[in-house]
Amino acid sequence: MLSVATVNVNGIRAAFRRGMGQWLDKRQPDVLLLQEVRGSDEILADHLDPAEWDLAHEAGAAKGRAGVAIASRLPMTAVRVGLGTGATGDAGRWVEADVTLPDGRTLTVVSVYLHSATVGTPSLEEKYAFCEHVGARLRELAQVGGLAVVGGDLNIAHREVDIKNWKGNLANAGFLPQERAYLDHWFDELGWHDLGRELGGDGPGPYTWWSWRGKAFDNDAGWRIDYQLASAPLAPLAVGATVDRAPSYAERFSDHAPLVVEFDA
Repeated sequence: MLSVATVNVNGIRAAFRRGMGQWLDKRQPDVLLLQEVRGSDEILADHLDPAEWDLAHEAGAAKGRAGVAIASRLPMTAVRVGLGTGATGDAGRWVEADVTLPDGRTLTVVSVYLHSATVGTPSLEEKYAFCEHVGARLRELAQVGGLAVVGGDLNIAHREVDIKNWKGNLANAGFLPQERAYLDHWFDELGWHDLGRELGGDGPGPYTWWSWRGKAFDNDAGWRIDYQLASAPLAPLAVGATVDRAPSYAERFSDHAPLVVEFDA
């Protein structure tokens, strides 16, 4: 079995201070996809030993912001950083690597972070622009026809079952029709599979993000915004998906919970 985990750590140093190391020791994923690393290559290596993990990382352009990484116990044979957009703010949002499975096949793994945005500000148009670049790369990967998984924080809830208070968020970024249409395109037209939904039941939930504020976590008033997308050849090999929701608010190491998918590969 192959285990792939994705999680927005909301700062890797803070996550490890809050107990991410204990979760990692218990879960033991083969591949770990991280978003909002918020640190340098050196900081990443301080927390994930390069003697144990092959590492690929793209830091954000602004210190303490964004940053995506892949940590793999399987050997990496190639790393591709970024989508080459050249746009301000796009750094630290996409990194992909080819890893070699035990039987010699190649699996392409991607860690992606789509930023949150605010209606009526440039941040939303910037998010749409980045989604266009993501879609172009997803099309390329699909056309290759190989085994591929794209995991990360998309900051978009796809359907009403993916957000507790969907009626109150119809006009808010993260649940806008244009944002959700990108996911429709990626799933329905490009052929990517939403493993969290396909293996997680009809919903509502399971959610992957809850605000730190108020009683959102205790009341399970969350959003499902963290995904693993599988290419058509990989999807049939996925046998289980689990959201590792912390037992209590105090035991959370991030405002996101890890999404872990097991593959019979």
